[in-house]
Amino acid sequence: MGEERSGRSHVLPLVVIGLITSACGIALGLSIHWFPTQASEESRNIDTLWDVLLIVSVPIFVLVETIVLYSVWKFRMRPGEELKDGPPIHGNTRLEVIWTAIPAIILVALCSYAYVVLHEIETADASEMQVRVVGEQFTWTFYYPSGGGKEIASPQLYLPEGKQVKFDVQSKDVLHDFWVPAFRQKIDAVPGITTHFRVKPIKTGTFPVVCAELCGLGHSVMRQDAHVVSAAAFDKWLAAQKAKAAGGGGGAAPAGGAPAGGAAPDAKTIFTSSASPACASCHTLSAAGATGTIGPNLDKFLKGKDAKFIQQSIEDPGAYVEKGFQDGIMPTNYKDTLQPEEIKALTDYLVKVATK
Repeated sequence: MGEERSGRSHVLPLVVIGLITSACGIALGLSIHWFPTQASEESRNIDTLWDVLLIVSVPIFVLVETIVLYSVWKFRMRPGEELKDGPPIHGNTRLEVIWTAIPAIILVALCSYAYVVLHEIETADASEMQVRVVGEQFTWTFYYPSGGGKEIASPQLYLPEGKQVKFDVQSKDVLHDFWVPAFRQKIDAVPGITTHFRVKPIKTGTFPVVCAELCGLGHSVMRQDAHVVSAAAFDKWLAAQKAKAAGGGGGAAPAGGAPAGGAAPDAKTIFTSSASPACASCHTLSAAGATGTIGPNLDKFLKGKDAKFIQQSIEDPGAYVEKGFQDGIMPTNYKDTLQPEEIKALTDYLVKVATK
């Protein structure tokens, strides 16, 4: 009887400690900024789901750890009990039913809420626009419908604020994963399969696009940008790309260093841009302050090379692969995603700074 009262006397302090610890854990968890800025409508629902899971998970974790630590202390082996077996315990049917039913109810409730969130973020708007996303080692290319079954290719992702976008995600080679952290959603790009997800951007700005699936040696540099702009700015940008394509200037949108007007592209800016073609991420070139090591050192590799060789290396990198480097590392789509004048500017720049 005395032992029973003694056991009960420990319960209240444990409950108080558990409640205080849970409250502190929840407050701390909710105060931490786990994710980047919310740039899509879907990110709000996903972040709320995360908060709900955190609020439910912290007390459960505290409960389990409190019981474990209390049991380690209360039922520890005393001196002289090394050869003794513990007393036989029959069990408690009521307790077993409770600790089975409550977790089951919690899991069903959380799964139901998660399903509601998933259904909401997958619901299509009648006016949604489509963007085809193609991944390859080690770049993304974004294709916009241009009418007549044609498409406009861009190395940068441009999206209008406030309009739902459906991404059709594909891969040319290996498994990739298309992810814009500010949108919260990501999906695998699988060879031979088209996968999909939808977002509605709600915040203008520039947000990183990354590959979230290890896809080879250059995986870490498979990064570009998503530009969320006003609807008017997006329409203007898209019209400019259509005009360029119709005028024979190629279907690609300007890369990092290409001006929107008629001025010559800045080749050094294109070379050092973190967006596609992201040359500096893979190559060393002292004139550009680049120290990449995934591809050949251009200060050495291009010595004595001519403009024809350099242009071919940009447009068809598999035509010649330097000894000691793997074929297929450099993306093969620059002829599609760069303007002809950008390729020429890069070629002339490399001839000037690296071949002498």
